[in-house]
Amino acid sequence: MKTLSTLLAGVTALSLSTATLANDHDPMALQAKALQDDVAYDIVEGLTTEVGPRQAGTEAEARARNWAVAKLNALGFSNVRSEAYLMPTWIRGKETAAVVSPFPQALAITALGNSGSTGDKGLTAEVVYFPTLADLVAAPDGSLTGKIAFVSHEMKPTQDGSSYGAFGPARFVGPNIAAKKGAAAIIIRSAGTDHHRNPHTGNTNFEAGVTPIPAGALSIPDAENLARMFARGKAVKLKLVLTPQNIGQQQSGNVIAELPGSDPSLGMIVIACHLDSWDLGTGAIDDASGCAITAAAAKQIMAAGQPKRTIRLLWAGAEEVGIWGGKAYGEAHTGDNHALAMESDFGADRIWRVEFNFPDSATSVAKEIEQALQPLAIGRGTQKASGGADVQSIIANNNLAIIDLQQDGTRYFDLHHTPDDTLDKIDPEQLRQNVAAWSTVLAIVANSDADFTMPAKQ
Repeated sequence: MKTLSTLLAGVTALSLSTATLANDHDPMALQAKALQDDVAYDIVEGLTTEVGPRQAGTEAEARARNWAVAKLNALGFSNVRSEAYLMPTWIRGKETAAVVSPFPQALAITALGNSGSTGDKGLTAEVVYFPTLADLVAAPDGSLTGKIAFVSHEMKPTQDGSSYGAFGPARFVGPNIAAKKGAAAIIIRSAGTDHHRNPHTGNTNFEAGVTPIPAGALSIPDAENLARMFARGKAVKLKLVLTPQNIGQQQSGNVIAELPGSDPSLGMIVIACHLDSWDLGTGAIDDASGCAITAAAAKQIMAAGQPKRTIRLLWAGAEEVGIWGGKAYGEAHTGDNHALAMESDFGADRIWRVEFNFPDSATSVAKEIEQALQPLAIGRGTQKASGGADVQSIIANNNLAIIDLQQDGTRYFDLHHTPDDTLDKIDPEQLRQNVAAWSTVLAIVANSDADFTMPAKQ
């Protein structure tokens, strides 16, 4: 028969063992567990099913914030709250386009964010074709008066998404350029890489003093069809109806949650995504998946016990229409003790590259992360990490260290800002690989004593 002291010793040993397991932040163990994760898919499924499209400043975005607060509380995070701010709000109206001559037919079109309106009766005018944005830039001032500009481009799929930076300006600044040259309206080939008859929306901006003109994006098949019409050497006339409205200042907000660390003096890690989406699809890849990946990874850390550093989740609002949430967070939290920033906002396909912007004092941490990610087929890139849109303000204000976990963007711009951005496009296995990568990185940096203080900017 065992003595009492033997039994107590056994209980003590069991308690110590349980405590050790409960605080096991071994990166490789967490990586293996995360490859079986179901939390991320549950978040994407829930958000896209129970809320759906979440355009900034609308009632749907408000419902998304309520949903997010409830979900993050249910997952066990602390200090969960919504932080409201006001932002100018644009909403979609009617949107149709049709060739009047020489080959009458309808075209698939969607309005760009901040587009002006044609009015309910629409606008019928001659179209002037520009194969590239550079051709539009070269057009003489005043040469487009009363006409509709049509800008095309040759965007192709790239793994790193660099084609968006090269060809996206047709949307980003094309409408402003056309307006300054006197155009009555502009249509562009969608900033995308698919050949579905789905136009891609997205924001455009007009300079102060430039009156917004109607601005729409054609589906890529329709844009190519229109270009073929011009190749036949005949004048093209189009009827365009776009009736969006700017409805003034409306409420948006950021949802914030935390996994408190044991040593607040070390500085927190902020991990971001954006909660809002465009209104055409249900925002599964852009960016419910980013919110799901980051929350699921933080949940893995939580399940292993308290980390040294606080991990703060930022589910930013109103990213799509001007990064209002990221700016609001930067203004409200510049005085907080941040150490490092990360963001997930490039879909749900596998991570293939890691990049850093670290001080010399954290070189060994970067090396540890690089080695720990190798089993997930993630290599180290040669570029400096830059962070995502929603952490740019806090990075700039606090001069933070950054880690970028780069996702494969080969098919991202097939879906981006389209009606096709829906749950069925999420590959659960690739989603789990993302969670595993994020869990690995968070396990290392959240328990590191390294000094992440960046050198002062020159």
